Amino acid sequence: MAELLKVEGLRSGYGEAVVVQGVSLSLEQGQSLALLGRNGTGKTTLLNTLIGVTRRHQGSITLAGQDITLLPPHLRAAAGIGWVPQERNIFKSLTVDENLTAVARPGPWTVKRAYEMFPRLAERKANMGNQLSGGEQQMLAVARALVLNPKLLLLDEPLEGLAPIIVEELLRSIARVVRDEGMSAIIVEQNPRMILPITHNAVVLDRGAVVHAAPSAELLADRAQLDRWLAVAKA
Repeated sequence: MAELLKVEGLRSGYGEAVVVQGVSLSLEQGQSLALLGRNGTGKTTLLNTLIGVTRRHQGSITLAGQDITLLPPHLRAAAGIGWVPQERNIFKSLTVDENLTAVARPGPWTVKRAYEMFPRLAERKANMGNQLSGGEQQMLAVARALVLNPKLLLLDEPLEGLAPIIVEELLRSIARVVRDEGMSAIIVEQNPRMILPITHNAVVLDRGAVVHAAPSAELLADRAQLDRWLAVAKA
C-alpha cells in the first residue's frame, strides 16, 4: 500500500513549552492507527500539530506526498485532513442538514450516505445543533468530517462522555468507516480495549514520545505491555 502520512522527528507544543518530543510515525493508505496513552501524554497535542494549531519546533509532516509542514490549518483541511475534536465544534446555530451541506465536498461520502450511517441525524435534520444530545452532536461531528471526503480522518476521543448505548452505536459506525470503507484514520481513545479491535496498528505515547508501536491485535493480546503503558490489563 502507498504511504499516506509520514511524520518525522516532530517536536511541538504551545509557545515555548514542548509537549510532543520527536515523534516519528507513518500511516499507509486505507490503514487506521490507534493513538494511545495515559492522560497528558501528548495525544491531543499531536493531533493538533497535524492540523496546524500548535507551535512546531522541529520535524516534518507529509500527506499523500505533499509537504504540509508549513501550511496553515485551512490549507491542511483542503489537502485532505478531516478532524473531529473533543469539543465537537459543530455549528450550533445551524440545523443538522445545514451543518452537513455547508461543508460537503464531492466524493463518495455524500450527505445522503451520512444520514444512512446515522439514522438519528436523518430524523433530526431540521433540528438546530444546540437541540441535539451530546451523542447526537458527536455523530454530527463525525458525519460532518466524513462529507468533507478527507484523505485522513483524525478522531480525538470520539467516545468520551457518551452513554453506553451511544458508544456502541458510534463505535460500530467508526468500525465500518475504517474497516469496511477503508478510510485512513488516527483515533485517540482512552479505552484501548474498545479501539484496538477496529484499528490496524497502534502507537503508545508517554511524555510526548512514542514508547511502543505494534499491530493493534498484537498489542491487545500483550497484557504486559497494556499494563506497563496503559495500566488496563488488570482492569
